[in-house]
Amino acid sequence: MAMEMDGFLRECERSGDAAYAALKTLLEKLENPATRSDARVFLTRLQERFPSKDAADECFRTYHFRIQHLLLHDFHGYQKKKKLTMVEIPSIFTPEDWSFTFYEGINRHPDSMFKDKNVTELGCGNGWISIALAEKWCPLKVYGLDINPRAVKISWINLFLNALDDNGAPIYDAEGKTLLDRVEFHESDLLSYCRENNIQLDYIIGCIPQILNPNPETMSKIITENASEEFLHSLSNYCALQGFVEDQFGLGLIARAVEEGIEVIKPMGVMIFNIGGRPGQRVCTRLFERRGISITKLWQTKIMQAADTDISALVEIEKNSPHRFEFFMGLVSDQPICARTAWAYVNSGGRISHALSVYSCKLRQPNQVKVIFDFLRNGFQEVSSSLDLSFDDDSVAEEKIPFLAYLASVLKDNSFLPYEAPAGSIHFRSLIAGFMKVYHHVPISADNVTVFPSRSVAIENALRLFSPRLAIVDEHLTRNLPKQWLTSLPVEVTKDEHEDITHVIEAPRQSDLMIELIKYLKPQVVVTGMAQFEAITSSAFETLLNTTRDIGARLFLDISDHFELSSLPRTNGVLKYLAGKWLPSHAAILCGLVKNQVYSDLEVAFIISEDNTVYTTFSKTVELLEGHTALFSQYYYGCLFHDLLAFQLPNRRPPAEREYGEKNSDKLIGFSSSAVSALNNAEVFVSDPKERNSLIHMDVDQNFLPLPSVVKASIFESFARQNMVESETDARSGIQKLVSSTYGFQSDGSSEFMFSNSRLALFNKLVLCCIQEKGTFLFPSGTNGNYVSAAKFMNANTVTVPTKPEVGFKIVPDTLASLLGNVRKPWLYICGPTVNPTGLLYSNNEIKEILSICAKYGVRVVIDTSFSGLEFRTDGWGVWDLQSSISSFTCINSSFCVSLLGGLSFELLTGGLEFGFLILNEPTLVDIFSTLPSLSRPHSTMKYAIRKLLGLREQKAQPYCHAINEQKDILKNRSDRLMKTLKSCGWDVVDCCSGVSLVAKPTAYMGKTLKLDAFEVKLDDTNFRQAVLKATSLCINSGLWTGIPNYCRLTFALDDAQFEQALQCITEFRRLVLEK
Repeated sequence: MAMEMDGFLRECERSGDAAYAALKTLLEKLENPATRSDARVFLTRLQERFPSKDAADECFRTYHFRIQHLLLHDFHGYQKKKKLTMVEIPSIFTPEDWSFTFYEGINRHPDSMFKDKNVTELGCGNGWISIALAEKWCPLKVYGLDINPRAVKISWINLFLNALDDNGAPIYDAEGKTLLDRVEFHESDLLSYCRENNIQLDYIIGCIPQILNPNPETMSKIITENASEEFLHSLSNYCALQGFVEDQFGLGLIARAVEEGIEVIKPMGVMIFNIGGRPGQRVCTRLFERRGISITKLWQTKIMQAADTDISALVEIEKNSPHRFEFFMGLVSDQPICARTAWAYVNSGGRISHALSVYSCKLRQPNQVKVIFDFLRNGFQEVSSSLDLSFDDDSVAEEKIPFLAYLASVLKDNSFLPYEAPAGSIHFRSLIAGFMKVYHHVPISADNVTVFPSRSVAIENALRLFSPRLAIVDEHLTRNLPKQWLTSLPVEVTKDEHEDITHVIEAPRQSDLMIELIKYLKPQVVVTGMAQFEAITSSAFETLLNTTRDIGARLFLDISDHFELSSLPRTNGVLKYLAGKWLPSHAAILCGLVKNQVYSDLEVAFIISEDNTVYTTFSKTVELLEGHTALFSQYYYGCLFHDLLAFQLPNRRPPAEREYGEKNSDKLIGFSSSAVSALNNAEVFVSDPKERNSLIHMDVDQNFLPLPSVVKASIFESFARQNMVESETDARSGIQKLVSSTYGFQSDGSSEFMFSNSRLALFNKLVLCCIQEKGTFLFPSGTNGNYVSAAKFMNANTVTVPTKPEVGFKIVPDTLASLLGNVRKPWLYICGPTVNPTGLLYSNNEIKEILSICAKYGVRVVIDTSFSGLEFRTDGWGVWDLQSSISSFTCINSSFCVSLLGGLSFELLTGGLEFGFLILNEPTLVDIFSTLPSLSRPHSTMKYAIRKLLGLREQKAQPYCHAINEQKDILKNRSDRLMKTLKSCGWDVVDCCSGVSLVAKPTAYMGKTLKLDAFEVKLDDTNFRQAVLKATSLCINSGLWTGIPNYCRLTFALDDAQFEQALQCITEFRRLVLEK
């Protein structure tokens, strides 16, 4: 053996690489059971050759390796050993203060902590901590991981050194296992080995580099065991940029380790990291806290800065940022110095130290945090820098983290945002009903619930639905009502004189005073809340019910202030009443949800009615007047309801037996005549819950093509951020640039920008402006049917501008001019450049000619760009330049103005996320608009997302531009296929070139008879939509909606599967009608 040892040493003496090769050969013998014992004895004799520390150090200098004992005081492993035997080579990290401090921190845990657990050590070096941990705590398995391939090989040698005794025999513990059973070492970039092998861990410990390499280009080298010793050793001291915000502090590698750890750590697992205090304690702790991790500092000390670590990279960071790192002069100083001062001190011969802490880290809400980071890993890593899950208040964390997890799952699992019923998501309404049933024993269903954007919107919509001559409204609820309703009240008004004028009297909230006013004034509608002391019992509510019923008044009772989203809600007299009695048909319950811990201005409201006619009409009303309630607001409060219901046992109590109330007065006010007429003729959302999943909607204005990842990222980031400043949520500048570059529409400081969750809500405010001016709204035949129905609902004077199929149902200037001569105070709605529903385009010359006519007659023009931005056939189409067109007019009536309405969901590809905007340049309209305050405004999160997307669009960001062009190509292909199918099935189709819809006339079907089981009808414009729906479950709009007799509207921006089904439905309908 002596000759063999001499040969081994001669080989090692040649170089560090040769020494590594010799040790690698020795490892092969250790791995072979037949030669293992002899190889271990060889290592024993080799160590005896260099018995003292000085001799071992000389061996290191001469032979490029050493074997020495590592002393571990108070070590209580199964061998009762106080030392480990370890091989060291120059190209791997040598145990020193940094790793000793880390081990001391781990050592503070109780002995049982690691027992029978799966543990991983990141940056294991020569493996001493992994081996010591396995020796002392008997874990199930320890995975020592290092990116340095030489470190992994040496770790295996050290494992054999300590798993076998000096004679090469295995050392067994009390469970009959050796260290070889408990420890493995693998080459791995952080946790890639565990991630690739789907290993779930109880503990992750890590002592990894936290200083950027001063020579960044060296970090781009490929890491192999044949790389230079200097490079491989540098992997222990330096890290490269990782793409995290923490890179600026040298903590990017730690940040990546934490995020990879979240993927593989078990929900109740623990991560333990050694963190140098150079960036400052607040920076170090924030790294963990903003990722939803609660931390405990296990141990802290000061250590000398390693002499072989260059801190010049930190000096450079200080030069380019306000941040200052923390070093100390020697070990005794308590006054920190910055990196620049420390660098100068070191280069003058001084020694510096820094704090070193060991942190124990646990996921705050593990399952939800894992879902969030799983979403971020799937193509949304750039959002990670904006994520902030640190909360001073636990109640905020308990609310926001589950919502972010839900949002992440929705965005990950769905290629597009689902279309929900305008009356509210069926899931959200079911949760509200479920909460009422479980916590208040009120057995209502989702059908009894109608969702509104806000409480003030719900109140205004209710008053517009009934149009009472006189309403009494709680003084706390009038702030957002139209000023016109509040500023005058004739003592006596006949119905004929003021049929459509509502007068609102403000009343105190105290019920006895409210009841006295009701008895004297005899209003037709009462909207009130209840004082806190009156809400405890149901007596005040019962008195209000009886009083309003006796005079024939509708009652809307607001319970917002007394409604608690809690697992132990306070007693509520109104809901206590409803638990025992049916809600009378003249009454409805109103509730605004604003009590959340995170977003004080995020609101959703709902109205509960148990009268079938009332709640059905409410759902249609919100569709025409608001369009919908913001989807993400419903998601947020839906999460709160879900958390309160998730742990409840279903149907634990039998349904309550409730009493019926007394019959209503015959004098009870009904819906307004204009509302009834509009709703009867409107084609509203088909919401039969029995058919909901099988219906195919070609009748909604939404893009169901896949959301680009940049849109999903912006949506998630907007909710993940905290402490957004106002400038980050100001979309005005971006919209201003968009309309200027796209349509040539100029706005300045005097222009008024209005924002809403819905373009329809903004349009309806314009209709009210028109009514206040006593004007007439003109709609071309071939207009979005919901707009026309909404104007009629509000009893506006409307006139139809005739259009012709020869010009694609676009406005003809001569026809418009002849009509305007007979209209007083005209307003004109133009949808463009893309026309909805025809999918045609107005050219710049066409819009210029129309506007010149309007200028002459003083028309208030509303241009709706909501459906533009997805033009896919543009040959011969001139891009708009509205400013140049308007400035060229020589004859302009002073009443002429152009207002721009937009929706952005098509231009920004946001799908179900709508963001309505309105730009007013006319001061008179701005003043009138300001008197109509109850507008559902976008939440700051949505404004942030839209602002970011507008910026990306302006910058022509490549992924975004590619997604827009890709969707245009899809829509072009879809329109071609749809037109081909329709023509082959007997339809006359108007060719489209933009947007998501087209119109077609079912010529071959009119007058034909459709026969189904128990259903037979002769087809015409009034029943065609119902017939197609009944026969095929395909929803389309008929000529009643388009305003073009017999021409139906079909949208084609469906997801792939639904579009294919839609084509099959069209073909099937032909078979049922024409072939039978």
